Amino acid sequence: MAVASFTISPPPASFIAKKDLGLSAFSSSSSSPPFSVPKCKKSVSKKIVSVMAPQQSERMPATTGSVKTAMTMTEKIFARASEEPQVSPGENVWVNVDILMTHDISGPGSIGIFKREFGPHAKVWDREKVVVIPDHYIFTEDKLANRNVDILRDFCNDQDIKYFYDIKDLGNYKANPDYKGVCHVALAQEGHCRPGEVLLGTDSHTCTAGAFGQFATGIGNTDAGFVLGTGKLLLKVPPTLKFVMDGEMPDYLLAKDLILQIIGEISVAGATYKSMEFVGTTVESLTMEERMTLCNMVIEAGGKNGVVPADSTTFKYLEDKTSLPYEPVYSDAQARFLTEYRFDVTKLEPLVAKPHSPDNRALARECKDVKIDRVYIGSCTGGKTEDFMAAAKVFLASGKKVRVPTFLVPATGKVWMDLYTLPVPGSGGKTCSQIFEEAGCDTPANPTCGACMGGPRDTYARMNKAVVSQFSLPTDIPLTAVRALSLQVCVSTTNRNFPGRMGHKEGQIYLASPYTAAASALTGFVTDPREFLQ
Repeated sequence: MAVASFTISPPPASFIAKKDLGLSAFSSSSSSPPFSVPKCKKSVSKKIVSVMAPQQSERMPATTGSVKTAMTMTEKIFARASEEPQVSPGENVWVNVDILMTHDISGPGSIGIFKREFGPHAKVWDREKVVVIPDHYIFTEDKLANRNVDILRDFCNDQDIKYFYDIKDLGNYKANPDYKGVCHVALAQEGHCRPGEVLLGTDSHTCTAGAFGQFATGIGNTDAGFVLGTGKLLLKVPPTLKFVMDGEMPDYLLAKDLILQIIGEISVAGATYKSMEFVGTTVESLTMEERMTLCNMVIEAGGKNGVVPADSTTFKYLEDKTSLPYEPVYSDAQARFLTEYRFDVTKLEPLVAKPHSPDNRALARECKDVKIDRVYIGSCTGGKTEDFMAAAKVFLASGKKVRVPTFLVPATGKVWMDLYTLPVPGSGGKTCSQIFEEAGCDTPANPTCGACMGGPRDTYARMNKAVVSQFSLPTDIPLTAVRALSLQVCVSTTNRNFPGRMGHKEGQIYLASPYTAAASALTGFVTDPREFLQ
């Protein structure tokens, strides 16, 4: 798809990213003082700048007051967290961590390292800043998976961890008042995401929380064990890529299309150890859940973190979720960006990422002949309330039934409840669950990560078989052709389509928005949602 400085036309064409060297590296701070519900305050640069902008000589404070180098949002958060007046890309700094999250996959390993290095009776640095969320392999009979949750429970009880979202009854999530579901969505819903802070998690999609104007990234078990004991971590300051998205969002597009567009342009390695900052009128118009989708998949481009400037939308979302003070920060007018990319969103079309990579981008309409066997709507990327509302909108508009098994996995208990209680706009009062039932979808499952990461074989909706069915073909057809005709194909709202990601290594996964996933469920082929929305 063509992406130029002013417009985007359908692919293929080259992406244009401009640089302008020699801009001033100084400006006054645009940070606001700490408060609980801050006023919207942004500083979005119209200039395209370079990371190598030369610094001017510092004038005497007696005549100028405090003078500092202009910084991006991510650099400012690093500066605050490291108690330094300024930082630059490439510097290694010790940051103070505001929140550490871990879950049932990585938690036991992190706990083991913590105990080994700090002692079996050591206490965590702050019991109120550790968030433990079992969510990945929960509703399964796999004994090792269940044991992981037991290890989390024993540790949290011993440490008196304030935010442990426990689950004991593995048959029905509603029997567990503390259980939440997918960590990245639960972190937001429970008020653990705040502008200007540092949130680290033992999961690559921790970057989702960057939607709140904070630095959020995934770390390994060793780093997490160190943070548990000290509340600090040595991190390298990443340079920042700036993504400017302008224009009114077409009513057939969702944030999933935007991030697939970006990943398709820069590749799965295009943002390796870089911050991805999202600005522009389109981003400002997005809801918090859509901004979470945008930031969720920066890791699929290799990004260290994604970040959206906090504004009135952010502050309103946080009003009833946290009482803790926070300090939003914004990129200075002359902050130094490695590269700037511009998009005219009005020119975009619904997209998919074909097997087996998130950057294998194609227009949905270009894949209309791809026959599918199932649809999966769920995960931290595509299992939020608004994702299911979007799918319900397509089913409602069509008035038809799905032609392939359609699996629904709400991200959290709150999302599950929303499916049964919130009316879908324009439906005459019907809820998502009613519309899904009428369309012939599976009943919404217990909230977890589900089959997004494969998991044990008894995981709901996991792709366990390489082929759909056995059937007879003429003996002169090559075996490779037989397998190509029978491999399972899934359209999914998840974030990765690598071999084996959702189960069997030969499963074919097409990543898509909830609109495209729902439209595909109705036809049995990869389908552009405009077929039903216009």
